[in-house]
Amino acid sequence: MTPPFQIDPAAVAACSATTKAQILSDLANCFASAYHVDAAQVLAGLVEREELGSTGFGRGIAIPHARLAGTDRAIGAILRLKTPVPFDAADQLPVELVVGLLSPCHSGADHLHALAAISRLLRDDAMRERLLSAPDNQAVYALLIGGNDRDAA
Repeated sequence: MTPPFQIDPAAVAACSATTKAQILSDLANCFASAYHVDAAQVLAGLVEREELGSTGFGRGIAIPHARLAGTDRAIGAILRLKTPVPFDAADQLPVELVVGLLSPCHSGADHLHALAAISRLLRDDAMRERLLSAPDNQAVYALLIGGNDRDAA
């Protein structure tokens, strides 16, 4: 499996946030650190999108996303939460895994295709469980880029 976005190993992190706002801030900082984008601009985009409706996907997953000026490709970041956090998901379950996506401003259908691919990936119960139970960030990264699932989980 290849992710529908570029992912840097530095964009996979553990997160100890306890609120939705902290999660979005930590996600913006993760993007900034891994991809050298402006954290404030990322956070503003994520918050603006979240105000349209929760990106809480359900089943313990959130997929915050935004379009970002200055990017030339879709980029992703993953946060594994140390404790589940309420995220206004449709099923009202707190989130444990956050998959962030940033796409170029004019990405059009590519952004939607990437979101759909992430959704399909995370609807797979076995993959979701492997991502949640992976022993460390490197194992999560290996799962995402199609590394040896046996060694990663």
